[in-house]
Amino acid sequence: MAFIRSLLLAGTAGGIVLGFFLKAAEWLTGKKVYTLLLNVDFIPLLNRIVWPEWMEFFFHLLLSFSITAVFLGLLSKTKRPFTTAFVLMLPTAFLYYPLSILSHKSVAAPYDGQAFGWWAAGHALYALVLGLYGQKIKREA
Repeated sequence: MAFIRSLLLAGTAGGIVLGFFLKAAEWLTGKKVYTLLLNVDFIPLLNRIVWPEWMEFFFHLLLSFSITAVFLGLLSKTKRPFTTAFVLMLPTAFLYYPLSILSHKSVAAPYDGQAFGWWAAGHALYALVLGLYGQKIKREA
């Protein structure tokens, strides 16, 4: 039960922080990094429907729960919450390139350095949220 609670709390917090950060970045700069985060138009079956934003955000949270589950599993072995979170998030920053290339709708351009910077900063922030939650777990243990 504690695992599920941690999964839901940390996954939701991290996903919301990342989503709101990228939404603000897109609003301020016009770089479509939030649109990229929520985009599912390259996924078979899911791409047959034009989803409302709230549903795309729900898909984003489901992915966040998956990443958080891996984080919590690794944390039980490493006991280093910040290192674990940042190492786990590093590859997600580089997903920017294939996701932007595969997208059918207008998203941040594949080789836009500023957009990549916002994307990477958002994912570093996500890792920070996971690391803080992991630190809390570590203190309580």
